[in-house]
Amino acid sequence: MSRKKHSKELKARIALDAIKGQKTMSELASEYRVHSNQIGRWKKQLLESAPDIFNRGKRQRD
Repeated sequence: MSRKKHSKELKARIALDAIKGQKTMSELASEYRVHSNQIGRWKKQLLESAPDIFNRGKRQRD
């Protein structure tokens, strides 16, 4: 059995849905056909990397 590859866009959408908290992890897992533990890992990754988004494109002044 091979692993299913998910696009980065889908991972982000699922992680955002998890962060919103409008559905339980079980509901999201069923809807997207992804294990709830995987959703939790994507959610954690998104939350940890979110602050870095605001550093992109900033130049340090001399």
